Amino acid sequence: MKTIDRIPTSKIERATKLFQTGAKVGINYVKYYGEKIISTEEKAQENLNEANAEDIYNGLKTMKGSALKVAQMLSMEKSILPRAYVEKFSLSQFSVPPLSAPLVVKSFKKYFGKHPSEIFDSFNLTSVNAASIGQVHQAEKNGEKLAVKIQYPGIAKSISSDLALVKPIAMKMFNIKGKNSDRYFKEVEEKLTEETNYILEFKQSEEIAEACKHIPNLKFPTYYKELSSDRILTMSWMEGIHLSEFTANEINQEISNKLGQALWDFYMYQMHHLKKVHADPHPGNFLVNSKGQLIVIDFGCMKSIPDDFYIPYFELAKKEHIDNPVYFEQKLYELEILREDDSAQEIVFFKNLFHEMLSLFTQPFHQDEFDFSDPEFFEKIASLGSKYAKSSELKEMNGNRGSKHFIYINRTFFGLYNLMFDLKAKNVKINNYSTKL
Repeated sequence: MKTIDRIPTSKIERATKLFQTGAKVGINYVKYYGEKIISTEEKAQENLNEANAEDIYNGLKTMKGSALKVAQMLSMEKSILPRAYVEKFSLSQFSVPPLSAPLVVKSFKKYFGKHPSEIFDSFNLTSVNAASIGQVHQAEKNGEKLAVKIQYPGIAKSISSDLALVKPIAMKMFNIKGKNSDRYFKEVEEKLTEETNYILEFKQSEEIAEACKHIPNLKFPTYYKELSSDRILTMSWMEGIHLSEFTANEINQEISNKLGQALWDFYMYQMHHLKKVHADPHPGNFLVNSKGQLIVIDFGCMKSIPDDFYIPYFELAKKEHIDNPVYFEQKLYELEILREDDSAQEIVFFKNLFHEMLSLFTQPFHQDEFDFSDPEFFEKIASLGSKYAKSSELKEMNGNRGSKHFIYINRTFFGLYNLMFDLKAKNVKINNYSTKL
């Protein structure tokens, strides 16, 4: 894969890159309108999606950082985005153009004052994985194979300006109006900033690995503080294939069930006992080893769950609460889904929307075991997402609603459900976490 020697970091450079990408998308729409005349609407739309996905991804992958991280997050929305976008944006999880060798060496000299060959017994200057915020190199020291994650230069400083560029588009897309809308963007900015702090990631990695080491079939790397800094993180090399590679092959049901149970237990234990959760559940953050065990390799994005959100959120996972109209409405106000300044029409609309959504989405919590291989369950989720994505009534409503904590907690659950479905995990015991105190 071709390497890159420079990443645009200034606000002007990154804005220019986005403008150039937007211009290409505009040309694609001109082609689309012309193609509709001589072809079918379906075929023209398919070609438009493929062209836009290609051009948008190509523009973002050279920018890296928060711009590419957004693509990574969107790639998890399989029930919402067209297939072309999901397939192309999925590449951002662990396969983007890496930094060139000179830039890698420059990073080491900046943070350690040494060439990597002076720190490790051996160091491969060609990365083995490159994603949105950093890339991974293989090294060896004292006979142990290591994984060294290096952050792209200037990424931390570009987060605020990137989000400022995206904010007007996002507000229009999600119809966000009124005061306090900045809380959502602030939440995203804080999380992205945390992901660039490798000292914090080191601390989180050790804490979660220690707290969850009792969960069967779950493994974590060992982290090395003396070989790490705020922009370089060193851990033991874990042998295995990415979860997406495992699920792309013919499923071994016994192993898939074991992996699915480990994944589910990992997330439920964090949610209910630690009140802090790994909020980036995409395939690039998980490996499967030869023993059929799940390995978690990235803890840059962790989300704390305060009680004033945790309690009403999980109370609405219970069927009896969903089906109690008075109690249900009370919890919607606590979660800021309903607002004191809502019109009667908005109250009725959002009560119905969330009743329909939660009645479906919380089904796994209404039984002791659940079959995550059931296509009907996921088809219903996709259908519901499509229904409201096309809702003209929803587009007229004020989208400035819901606690800021929804952004990463909902992302966590959508990502977890997608991974469980990819694994085709069956007979998953839902409440194992309650006995692991």
